[in-house]
Order: sequence, then C-alpha cells, then structure tokens
Amino acid sequence: MKYNWQQSDWPQFKYTLDDIEGILFSFAEKLGHVEGLLKGLPENIQTETMLEMMVSEAVKTSEIEGEYISREDVMSSIKNNMGIAQDALQVRDKRAEGAAELMIDIRNSFSERLTEKKLFDWHRMIMKGSKRVKVGVWRTHKEAMQVISGAVGKEKIHFQAPSSKKIFQEMKSFIKWFNKTGVDGKSEIKKPIVRSAIAHLYFETIHPFEDGNGRIGRAISEKALFQGIGRPVLLSLSKTIEENKKAYYEALKQAQRSNEITSWINYFSNMVLEAQKQAEEEIDFTLRKTKFINRYQDVLNERQIKVVKRMFEEGTKGFTGGMSAKKYVAITNISKATATRDLQDMIEKGAFIPLGAGRSSHYEINFKSKTSSKLDSAKAVREERESRF
Repeated sequence: MKYNWQQSDWPQFKYTLDDIEGILFSFAEKLGHVEGLLKGLPENIQTETMLEMMVSEAVKTSEIEGEYISREDVMSSIKNNMGIAQDALQVRDKRAEGAAELMIDIRNSFSERLTEKKLFDWHRMIMKGSKRVKVGVWRTHKEAMQVISGAVGKEKIHFQAPSSKKIFQEMKSFIKWFNKTGVDGKSEIKKPIVRSAIAHLYFETIHPFEDGNGRIGRAISEKALFQGIGRPVLLSLSKTIEENKKAYYEALKQAQRSNEITSWINYFSNMVLEAQKQAEEEIDFTLRKTKFINRYQDVLNERQIKVVKRMFEEGTKGFTGGMSAKKYVAITNISKATATRDLQDMIEKGAFIPLGAGRSSHYEINFKSKTSSKLDSAKAVREERESRF
C-alpha cells in the first residue's frame, strides 16, 4: 500500500463539496450569530470569553498529544503577554508558557505570510522546557517517521511520513502552496474551512518536526481559517477534536491513503461547525459564570470561592459528579466538618443545589438562584460595614 505522498498525484488533492454545502452555510450563519452575541456583551466579559477559549485551545491541543499542562499557568502567561495582569503573574510550567505564546501569536499574526522562520518560532514555543528534541529545525534522523500504536514487538504502523531528506523540499512546496492559496493571491479554494482542512492534512502528512507536529498542524488550521474569514474567530478546534480523538485519528489515517480527500473535508467541516456551536455555549457559560461571581464574591468565604472557581474550570460540561464533601476537603485542605458547614452555608445562600442522598449526596452550582434571605443578610452586613468608612 502506498501512502498519499508516495502516489503520482501528490499533492494534487481532489474533493467534492456536495455533502457539506449545508454545513458550510450553517457555519457562516453560526459565525455571524456568535460574533453578534460577543459584541453585545460588556467588554470585560468579551475579554473573559476570549481568554477562556485561548486557554482551552492551548490545554486541549497538548492533551491530544498526551501532554497535560497547567491551566492556571496558561491563563497567567496569556494575561502576562497581553498586559491584562496588573502585576506579573508567576508561571511555573515552561510548557504552559510556550503554549500560551503560541495562542497569542496565531491571533496576532494570522494575516501574515507563512514562513519557515514562523514555523520554527512556533516549534520553539511548544517545545519550551523540552530537552529531548532539537527545536526550531526540521527533523534530520535517518529512521523512518512513523505513527504507531501497540506494545513493543507488537507495534501497528498507522502511517509513515516522507523521509527526513525530503523534508526541505516538501516544506518549501507546502509553504508556497499555503501562501499562494492565501495572502499571496486569489485562491481557487473559496471556502475557509476547506483550505483549513487541506492545510492540516498536507502538513500532518509531511510531519516535518521530530515532535510537536500535531500542535503546529492545528495552529496552521487556525491560521488558514482566520485568513479566510479575515479575522480571528472565537472557537477551539482542539477542544472539539480532543472530545473524540479516535474519530480524528481515524479520519486522518484514511485521508493519508489517497489524494481524493472528500471524506476528510466532510469530517473536518463537521468538526469546525461543532467547535463554533461550542463557542456559542462558551459565551453563555461565561456570562452566567460572571454574574454568579459578581453576586457571591463578597458573601462567600475564600474556601467557597476557591471551590466554585475550581468547578468553573471544567467549563460548559460541568464538574464531573458534582461537588461533594470529600472533594471539597481535597480542594481546600480542611476538615470534613468545616467542609460540611461551608456546603450547607452555600445552600442556604442559594449558591449550591443539593442533589442525591447519603453517599451519593453532591452539589451543583445554582446559576438560576434568586437572592436568598441569608444572602440578603450577608449583603446588608457588608454594606453596613462599608458605610462606616
């Protein structure tokens, strides 16, 4: 069996769009709706939503590759780089720092031509803290670059990329194609999603780096999408991919068997549309989260606020299994008795909803809560104290 790059028509990709015209239309419609929602929000919530999406993309693009980085460090690094933090925030994880830098650079430089230098810069960013690979250079090892799975001795080869000696010419052709279909002229590829899909497949097939190809390939997808739309958009491709990695890898594997890539375009288009739907949900979640924090930040204690923020980190999917006294103890490092009192207090103030009974007792955030009498009392005490000064 020959891979796509070994076939005589490489890289002359062929495809039809008959099956996805409705998807492309839905994406354009959803894109306009999401941007309208975002513009209608207060500036602080717009910023918060954008930050959450960038953090999600940075964390999830690493998770797809089996690397887990600190969400808090990513957020701190983004705030530092964007000048949002009043004082420089500490970032302990170099990998998180590099991932954050990549997210910012994609958005800031999306309209620029793609260059070898830009790709090397991106590689240095995502490889921050890594000492096991050569950074900022194409791979040079003589061994075959293979995507494999299975135990030692029972490996299954899913894909084999072009040899290292072919990388320079392959990447020269790829960069030329990317710019020709983008900023260097009128592209024959009229649909941003289609160009984004091809760019990702094309790059992943070449697999030019020793490590980090998946992360940079997804960055290239975003750059192509942003260029086609004419501005950065609010969505996280990696979050959507990570939710069903098996489907992503299977679609990529099948696409690397032939240069007729209609199935890949169909998969990718559906994935991007889903990412845009999730962005809409993220806006709604950020708005509800902000209102909740504004309502309770002055009446809940530091432990309670810490727990709520930890629950919010799980995003729109919610905190798995809800909050429990045991989880509360683990997050706050206090006694079970104190945790139980804190949880009961949050119920009385309307912040939490109790669910289940006995060992299955757990608590969910009450986004629809109306001001409780206890919350009214707490606010009254706070206002009285403030009036004395």
